[in-house]
Amino acid sequence: MSDRIVGVLLALFAGWYGWEAGSYSVGFGDPMGPALFPEALAPPIGLLGLYLALRPDPEPEWSSGRYLLAQLATVAALVAYALLLQPLGFILATLLLVACLTAMLGARLPQALMGGAATSLGFFALFDWFLGIPLPPGLAFGG
Repeated sequence: MSDRIVGVLLALFAGWYGWEAGSYSVGFGDPMGPALFPEALAPPIGLLGLYLALRPDPEPEWSSGRYLLAQLATVAALVAYALLLQPLGFILATLLLVACLTAMLGARLPQALMGGAATSLGFFALFDWFLGIPLPPGLAFGG
């Protein structure tokens, strides 16, 4: 039953996500616009949700113990990232998220921090400098 519920929720979310993407407007002459990615992502999410609802696992297993704790910690880290993105900025918030997630996967703290720094700086360079998509600088970088 849990697979069916998740499948229906995913399908409903995909419908709402695609519908809302149609309301995005852009003030400059970008031919693709901001709705392209959500409109491209909504159909596969909806189809996979319907598949999950119509063909559920006959005996789904619920996570428990250590695995459930790891899943909850991951969700907490992602929520913290969303809340800290504006005040800390993309570079610091992404560094902390990647370091936290890689440490949860077993990396030592110095490795996790170096990986987080490389990832956040690499993505910042890609989006801000090369693609021209501004990312929040945060208070530490004059934002």
